[in-house]
Amino acid sequence: MRVLVVEDDQEMAQAVAVGLRRAQMAVDVAYDGESGLERALLSDYDVIVLDRDLPGVHGDEICSELITSGCRSRVLMLTAAASAEDLVDGLNLGADDYLAKPFDFPVLVARIGALARRAHPAVPPVVRHGDLVVDTARRKATRAGRPLELAPKEFGVLELLLSAKGRAVSAEELLERVWDEAADPFTSAVKITISRLRAKLGDPPVIETVAKRGYRI
Repeated sequence: MRVLVVEDDQEMAQAVAVGLRRAQMAVDVAYDGESGLERALLSDYDVIVLDRDLPGVHGDEICSELITSGCRSRVLMLTAAASAEDLVDGLNLGADDYLAKPFDFPVLVARIGALARRAHPAVPPVVRHGDLVVDTARRKATRAGRPLELAPKEFGVLELLLSAKGRAVSAEELLERVWDEAADPFTSAVKITISRLRAKLGDPPVIETVAKRGYRI
């Protein structure tokens, strides 16, 4: 999944980003409300982790603008205020969830995962395609009972292709959903990852190349 973190405390923003990347998420970071809103409207994020108390463009204003613009990203609002009134205010603004600082990081990861599942059609915890079994919760995959040692991007590509349920997924969509803003849009990263994934999956081939449309399972 792809996540945008909007947080003016750069140390906290980087710590959250590092932790989420370790949880195999693609993460972009914005340190102020203006750039955060711009990125949120430009890219298709699954979840936006939004600090409410941003200087300049306040988190409340960003949340309202996202709702008005029809943004489909789920919003998890962070705040130092933890009263019931603050919780109600945040949810009334259109936020999908609300988390008070300081927070336990596993709780943040779990809530982001729950919101991401609501942002797109639900994917079962365990997905099967023939003798290929993918456990999306535990981030494990096997084929014919053989464990597959997949790198995070390889697993992300496989998960996205399976969730497409036979639809061809373009290289652009894979790059958008599995990689973050550090990825070069002209890179061959998708092609290389697909090649490595095919080699690890073995025969008979599972991933099909669809001319001018992308890849599908």
